[in-house]
Amino acid sequence: MATESTNTVTLWFDVSCPFCWVTSRWMKEVEKVRDVQVNWVPMSLSVLNEGRDLDPGYMEKMKANWGPARVFAAVATQEPEKIDALYTTLGTLIHNNGEGGKAGFGAYDALILQALEETGLDSSYFDAANTEDWDSQLRAFHQQAMNEVGNDVGTPVIKLGSTAFFGPVLTRIPRGEEAGELFDAAVRLARYPYFFEIKRSRTESPQFD
Repeated sequence: MATESTNTVTLWFDVSCPFCWVTSRWMKEVEKVRDVQVNWVPMSLSVLNEGRDLDPGYMEKMKANWGPARVFAAVATQEPEKIDALYTTLGTLIHNNGEGGKAGFGAYDALILQALEETGLDSSYFDAANTEDWDSQLRAFHQQAMNEVGNDVGTPVIKLGSTAFFGPVLTRIPRGEEAGELFDAAVRLARYPYFFEIKRSRTESPQFD
């Protein structure tokens, strides 16, 4: 059953992140069973990890992630109503189709072009992928999330009403009414001003079916 009032949710995402993808698909399920309006905003793991002393292989993946994030920054600025559809299209190509984890600048170029075409967006948005023209706007979007939750987080960042958290980290996508019930529980925790964190060790990788 849908709730009587509309819940406003903001979800900051990086399309490359599989955990963020699961959380976002949960929210798409929530939209079906609750009166929820989701505001989709890009953030960037490449920005987050800039200058950090991390595994070289991981940092090569961060180079690849610049391209999609820059394109999302451009679309979010010029056609924000298309962000949801573009995220769904490109995220499906990356995660459900097993095209994630790419390394090196430009690694997602072909997928970006395919997603823009399938979403009905102008191919000129692709120009943002391999330039710094939209980096300031991407950093501004990213900083919105950091201002909400602090710097010791990753993706996703979700804001439920007036309170934001990193997560929730899910490895499977809740469906139907169960998705709604988990959302209700998350909203209730968010309303308690002294709740900050729940965490345990993960025992499986994300699954998207």
